[in-house]
Amino acid sequence: MRKNSILKPLCAIFLSAALLTSCSGGEEATAADSAETGGTAELASGPETTVEEAAAAGSTEEEEFDDYELQIGSLKGPTTIGLLHLIEKSEAGNAVGNYRFTMETDPAALSAAIISGDLDVALVPANLAAVLYNRTNAGVAAVEINTLGVLDCVSADESIAHITDLKGKTVLTTGQGATPEYALRFLLDQYDVTDCKLEFHSEATEIAALLKENPDQIAVLPQPFATSAVMQNDALDIRFSLTDEWDALENGTTLITGVTVVRREILEEHPTVVAMFLDEHAFSVRDANNNIDRTVELIVKHDIIASKEVAAKALPHCGVAWITGTDMETALKGYLQVLYDADHTSIGGTFPTNDFYFDILGK
Repeated sequence: MRKNSILKPLCAIFLSAALLTSCSGGEEATAADSAETGGTAELASGPETTVEEAAAAGSTEEEEFDDYELQIGSLKGPTTIGLLHLIEKSEAGNAVGNYRFTMETDPAALSAAIISGDLDVALVPANLAAVLYNRTNAGVAAVEINTLGVLDCVSADESIAHITDLKGKTVLTTGQGATPEYALRFLLDQYDVTDCKLEFHSEATEIAALLKENPDQIAVLPQPFATSAVMQNDALDIRFSLTDEWDALENGTTLITGVTVVRREILEEHPTVVAMFLDEHAFSVRDANNNIDRTVELIVKHDIIASKEVAAKALPHCGVAWITGTDMETALKGYLQVLYDADHTSIGGTFPTNDFYFDILGK
């Protein structure tokens, strides 16, 4: 894994150390740990030192603060949920770093923006991270896993209990060309389901409307939209989790949903800014998973989901995570290898080399 050759800011190192001691058992949450806890990497009860105090303690006269405004894009859903507490701090002027956030509903919008340079950082589907690496000639690097498996099968059809029950069925889903499509196609192949038709829609809300008209239809939806659809329609239920079906294969990999990529130009020119963002994101993820009431308020405020009741029920299943360093590299390589073996084009045709995995925090 490539490490940043430029000296990282002391504030980032201080924050990282504080964060590690805040995790369960004094160690960083890994993908395996997260999978065992329902797909959520919880950064537990939290460091006593605040981000602002840590930054002040780590500052030196020799080191000038880089106030570059980092342009950050995320998808409406779990990837943004992990950012919400940081977004609030930023909007209130209380964040250490200087950020501007954009939320999109379509991964293609984030892809276009990162390629054009309109975004510096993008929280994208895991396979799209590799696609972007290939499309930009290694112009982006992965710095963290931000979301684990969040896909569920929803239907009123009680005959559906496992992915093998999708034989001969039509499944409504989102995410064409992204993690939902490739994860679902991989599982269908592994379970020898050769006659399932996938019908793609651009937004989960479209599928929810179709399910309301005909609950016997079958859909694969990401959280929190799967929970939302079920709570808005008594006939619906979550029939199975794609993460459970994936884990049952026992292939040594974890279903990963979201990965954070950064343009390499930004990593080289503003490494301290990226390091600070990762540290502040870690605290935001911790708060998202631990401060449930406040997170639910923010989910509604930022129009990710309209109902506090739905948000509260969905949040524990949203896979909000913060996995960096060697843990990120190991988990992401394993997941991408599965996709690559199934369909080279799913990750852009070529398997990323080691410089794709960028360990800016040095873990």
